[in-house]
Amino acid sequence: MKPREFIAEAERLLITRADPEKAAGMAAYMQQRFEYLGVQTPIRVEIIKPLLKSVKAVADEAWLSSTALLLWKKPKREYQYVALDLIETYKKQLTAEGARFLEGLAATKSWWDTVDYLASKQFGPLVLRFPTLARQMDSYSKHPNFWLRRMAILHQLNSKEKTDASRLFRYCTLNAGSEEFFIRKAIGWALCQYARTNAKAVIGFVQANRSRLSSLSVREALKHFPDKL
Repeated sequence: MKPREFIAEAERLLITRADPEKAAGMAAYMQQRFEYLGVQTPIRVEIIKPLLKSVKAVADEAWLSSTALLLWKKPKREYQYVALDLIETYKKQLTAEGARFLEGLAATKSWWDTVDYLASKQFGPLVLRFPTLARQMDSYSKHPNFWLRRMAILHQLNSKEKTDASRLFRYCTLNAGSEEFFIRKAIGWALCQYARTNAKAVIGFVQANRSRLSSLSVREALKHFPDKL
């Protein structure tokens, strides 16, 4: 199946379940940044899953890249979600080179729904498989595009004991002075998540850097340790 054939079939499946009323609500939830068909996540997953399975024989990295980029160009937001579903299904096909096309997705039509997914579900596992990509995360942590900075901060969200704590803390320190809500929130979220694995390290970092960190970042980081606030 060629990329455009896959997309045509995905379009057919999604349009059959389009709901204008739900589309309006979904768009409102996303502050009118994107147009929607009105296909909510459980329905999308259900109807797209067989299609995802059907392309197993052709879904190498080049095919995934071409298909995802074409889906990203389509106006309705559900197509970007299908691209993420596709990449997640076949993420083991990605090599270190795949980080470049993932970066293009993160930097285009950027919002928390796609950037956070790419950060934690794609970049995180990819960096663990290909440690040299950590240098790419280092460059993102200082990037002019704050969405790429957010991605760097959040990419270890699911790494647990494999988290590179020094890198996480360095990214948080680099971005501590940002006034951007999505950066401040990301710092707090990343620290809060790592605190599930190493609370002592996170509490120590926050206490040592409290004057640098925003109040939002501090509250989020220590939300499970109110006595430390």
